[in-house]
Amino acid sequence: MLVNLQRKTKNTLNNKTKMKKIYTLATVALLSVTAIAQTPFWTSTSYKGAFPVTDGLTGTTSNDWTAGWANFDPQITVYPATTQTITGSITSQTWSPSNTYLLVGNVSVASGNTLTILPGTVIRGDKNSKACLIITKGAQINAQGTVTNPIVFTSNESNRLPADWGGIVILGNGIINTPCSTCPTSPNSNFIEGFATQLPETAYGGNDNTESSGTMSYCRIEFAGVALSTTPNSELNGLTMGGVGSGTQIDHIQVSFGGDDAFEWFGGAVDAKYLIAFRGLDDDFDTDYGYAGRIQFGLVVRDKDISDAAGDSNGFESDNSGGTGLNRLPITKAIFSNMTVIGPKRDGNTALPVGEKFERGIFTRRNTAISIHNSIFVGWEKGWHVSGAPTFDNYNANTNMDSLGLVQNTIIASNLFPKFVHDAGGANATWYNAYAGLASIDTTKSVAQIAFVNAFPTELYDPTDFRLSAASSASTGASFSGPQFNGQVQGLNDLVGSKINSFILYPNPATANTTISFSIAEKNKVSVNVYDVLGNLVSTFSQSNDFEKGNNTISLNTSNLASG
Repeated sequence: MLVNLQRKTKNTLNNKTKMKKIYTLATVALLSVTAIAQTPFWTSTSYKGAFPVTDGLTGTTSNDWTAGWANFDPQITVYPATTQTITGSITSQTWSPSNTYLLVGNVSVASGNTLTILPGTVIRGDKNSKACLIITKGAQINAQGTVTNPIVFTSNESNRLPADWGGIVILGNGIINTPCSTCPTSPNSNFIEGFATQLPETAYGGNDNTESSGTMSYCRIEFAGVALSTTPNSELNGLTMGGVGSGTQIDHIQVSFGGDDAFEWFGGAVDAKYLIAFRGLDDDFDTDYGYAGRIQFGLVVRDKDISDAAGDSNGFESDNSGGTGLNRLPITKAIFSNMTVIGPKRDGNTALPVGEKFERGIFTRRNTAISIHNSIFVGWEKGWHVSGAPTFDNYNANTNMDSLGLVQNTIIASNLFPKFVHDAGGANATWYNAYAGLASIDTTKSVAQIAFVNAFPTELYDPTDFRLSAASSASTGASFSGPQFNGQVQGLNDLVGSKINSFILYPNPATANTTISFSIAEKNKVSVNVYDVLGNLVSTFSQSNDFEKGNNTISLNTSNLASG
């Protein structure tokens, strides 16, 4: 494990560990760069974007991972009438395709219980009651569809439209960096956004980034995202994840016609693969509050006639936190790879309507440090916007900084103009151009050179094929080298000298409890975080608490932490 003391800056003291539970090579004057083998999460590809070169096949045996379970025309799909109504707080249940379920109001799975949903089951949300499904902190969902029998969450209206119902909310005990004004702060907790009142079932956040909130696989979420009140930002997303840990499995999820974001993560470290954001209103992938998961293979398709009248609609939007909390730790550091992001202008020949609110393919702001690799962006009004000086510092960082964010080996197609957005934060044209050269961001390729098989049909609901033709310029050039992919924790800045005078951990190794003793030169805020050997943040024992000048001790209960 890696035991990490942090001030409320980007400075960090890092110690390498070996055995259960904590085994440090204790030395104060340590700038650690820990080399660790590549984690098994990433699927190495030669191609950029979400899909490989076509093998000429169609159907579920092809290399098109959307085949068989995704639906790009859900408005005309006929779903069975509901047979069973679900309301309020529920305990462990199993839903099967022999029924069609109607959610009414806030349906929440109580802590300690599991909702199991069998393949092929259809769940419909009631519009009048603004229905939603909440997996509360400590509960689990086990929704495992199949490629031929996906699980469908959809509207109960006969004429289904965006924002007909709430959506799915999964809440966990993972680490977040922003508490509510009345919530505990060690560890941080909060209430998920959207709800007008702070309901007990909407609380999330804790100290365990490895927790499991269950499994969602081969699921479609359609026409969700209703505003729960007149309060700004009261819309739910298609799939909202608050403090969800890496023990949770999320894959093969399609969010279609959402009334707000398709996917939004608030802290936690859950990984995901094979995500589709189709014809949503606001942002497609939104990351906040210290989210630190990994996402590979994602498809975005936008509709020129659907954008957020209340704000800007972006492909990616990422914040660390807002207001006075920009420097809160842990910093938002999600890693995305192999994304195909098709904006509303599509191949460049689609005119946008008057009053549209589309903006950027990538909007990084408020001190975020997300990374995007091996991806393709086409059809947006603007490319990448690094907003504000704190965010600029993260992308302008060298490889010895723990806040490093990267956009790398990515195509921002030539039909995006401007490719880069400037503001007063420091990311000017000279910097962007130099960065693009060093990070292999290609802004010269046309849509014709990217050469999708059939990504731009006459109507968005017509048959599509987002794979690459053999002659595609995106068929090669992907890279999976570097710390974003091998789990390496690097560049943790030294706090020695005037800041930390001593650091001792005992007993070492530890199995149930251990104590950190440290001395600081002046009163300051200190965080204590534990990392596993892959560099993943697994627990927070102290989050930006005040410690006095001189000697201090913190007792750590490590009994719930796994070896390594």
